[in-house]
Amino acid sequence: MDIVQPFQIDGLAARGRLVRLGGALDQALAAHNYPTPVADLLAETMVLAATLSSLLKYDGIFTLQAQGDGPIRLLMADLTSDGEIRACAQFDADRVAAQIAGSGDSVPHFMGAGHLAFTVDQGPDTERYQGITELTGATMSDCAHTYFRQSEQMETAVVLIARTADKTARAGALMIQRLPTSSDQDEDAWRRAVALMSSVKEAELLNPDLTPGELLYRLFHEDGVRLFEPRPLNHACRCSRERVVRTLASFPRAEIESLADDGEISMTCEFCGTRYGFFERELDKLFEAG
Repeated sequence: MDIVQPFQIDGLAARGRLVRLGGALDQALAAHNYPTPVADLLAETMVLAATLSSLLKYDGIFTLQAQGDGPIRLLMADLTSDGEIRACAQFDADRVAAQIAGSGDSVPHFMGAGHLAFTVDQGPDTERYQGITELTGATMSDCAHTYFRQSEQMETAVVLIARTADKTARAGALMIQRLPTSSDQDEDAWRRAVALMSSVKEAELLNPDLTPGELLYRLFHEDGVRLFEPRPLNHACRCSRERVVRTLASFPRAEIESLADDGEISMTCEFCGTRYGFFERELDKLFEAG
């Protein structure tokens, strides 16, 4: 279920990506009790991150962040070049509950004003690549279209769907891009590609029993759709006690000691919820190098 499926529609001069998340999404949400709107938007952020990262060649970490001044402050997903994905959200529970009781479009009401940004980090010896755009649109799909219009040379259309309230969470993305051809004025083919893509139903995109090949054939078979090697995805968090130790050691000891509760300093990973505890007596060893 957790997969990025690249494809090309020869008759319409378009390429695309079909992304599905199931088990990896369940694991990303398992450590948190996110309200449904937060979980849905985070799931859409995850499939969008998987879609965008699949368009790039990189060896490192791709990070997508949506930040706003609304009840949901941050939606963040990152993906390694090996296909390991994780995600987390920061929000004001009371403000989210108040918005749930009201009505309105998800992104403006829950995210407010803000921006969508991605970063590609390929290690300390390389320069980070970053793209950023305003968080504009009623849905996360609309925000993605704004990004593509401002950041991509190829015309792009995308559909994002997530449902997390059910027993098993599902999310999917379907994206197509117009390829440059000798007949760049052929708008009819592109309009047909967008219309066919937009006809996908939620029950199709999120149905694990309908394979990517079957779904893409159902949508584009009249125009010659070709599938390429799929990329599997899996949930994995990169946190560790060693990483936490390095983080603690980067702060003044007095500042760290001020965080102690009953003689213990604890840190919890925002992604997976793993708790790391350190007793004050361990600080001697932690800061001995200083």
